[in-house]
Amino acid sequence: MEQQAIWAIGIFLLTYALIISEKIHRTLLAMVGAVLMITLGIVDQESAIHHIDFNTLGLLIGMMIIVNTTAETGLFKYIGIWTARKAKGNPVTILWLLALITAIGSAFLDNVTTIILMVPVAFSITRQLKVKAFPYVFSLVIASNIGGTATLIGDPPNIMIGSAVKELTFIAFLQNLAPIAILIMAVMLPLFILLFRKSLKTSPELQKSIMNIRLNGLITDQKLLVKCLVILGLTLLGFFMHQTFHLESATVALAGAFLLLLITGEHVMERAFHTVEWPTIFFFIGLFVLVGGLIDTGTIKRLAEWAIHLTGGDALLTSMLILWLSAIASAFLDNIPFVATMIPMIQDMGSMGIANLEPLWWSLALGACLGGNGTLIGASANLIAAGMSAKEGEPVSFMKYLKYGFPLMILSVALAAAYVLIRYFLI
Repeated sequence: MEQQAIWAIGIFLLTYALIISEKIHRTLLAMVGAVLMITLGIVDQESAIHHIDFNTLGLLIGMMIIVNTTAETGLFKYIGIWTARKAKGNPVTILWLLALITAIGSAFLDNVTTIILMVPVAFSITRQLKVKAFPYVFSLVIASNIGGTATLIGDPPNIMIGSAVKELTFIAFLQNLAPIAILIMAVMLPLFILLFRKSLKTSPELQKSIMNIRLNGLITDQKLLVKCLVILGLTLLGFFMHQTFHLESATVALAGAFLLLLITGEHVMERAFHTVEWPTIFFFIGLFVLVGGLIDTGTIKRLAEWAIHLTGGDALLTSMLILWLSAIASAFLDNIPFVATMIPMIQDMGSMGIANLEPLWWSLALGACLGGNGTLIGASANLIAAGMSAKEGEPVSFMKYLKYGFPLMILSVALAAAYVLIRYFLI
């Protein structure tokens, strides 16, 4: 292995170890690691900028502006109280409802947008019931990544695979991935309750107080709310149609955000920019450059090639290996560059004796999307939720998330493996 690759691996592992230790803020560590990659010549500055996924950053910033501006109107408090009233103030029922709403929203919007919309709702409810927010935030994250697995537009890896393989249409994703996503979600819901049952308790007085809250007056600025809802509706419509107009999701989100600021005035703009989770944005920038160092030195490619050659070209073994390799890698790396590396390799396997590549594509999608649930940095939705939670005064530690997330991720991938085996090789 060449010297540059060894340096890249060393910097990445050291940065990752320090992130796990939580002695220093993860944003500082990621940015320092990225700067080291550049100053040591592992990645030049032009290549580093190329590795930064500005589509992801633009999507995050645009949706943060829209959602945070909408939050000023009291809408999320209204939704939270309405949901809690429907559940009669029962913390367990509320968790189920929020998780289901998040999973469905993530399938037909995208998981990042949905998590930005739902986390404020969860905090609104937990503050009212005086229960811990972590079970709710964690459940929303898991549900968002599972729901995002179900469709072409739900998660960035699916979008990338669908763009690379034109035969895999929106309907194809829905038919092949939605059934297993629904099954996994059905298994996860009771597990959420089992894991957090001790924390999902409140007093009858607080439950009753939820029922006594009047919904009238919770919306504090109706004019702003109307503007926000119109722009949010147009933005969501844009997400559905962005492929038709050949626009990236970041363009749609930023267009919606700045259109909203244009019609609301400068005073709203200043507040909106203050509410953007800039530490999370810069953490992504650092992470993209760190992984870029592994890509430029050929480390990820060598790992993937070595793993695939282990199967000897057998379709079933290759599918299983891609599924599990993608899941484990996506838990500890960002899944976007990993999927970008795997796509051309799977395309090349048509000349290596595997006639039907479709099971491999579904294995890659399932592994990359579900694997993101394994750690706090496994998926964009996880980091966004953690950033929002920290801002609310309830930070989510790496190890606490790992304690619950990694076992659930392994279980979900095991269910996905059984699904791939039965559907594509036994039936």
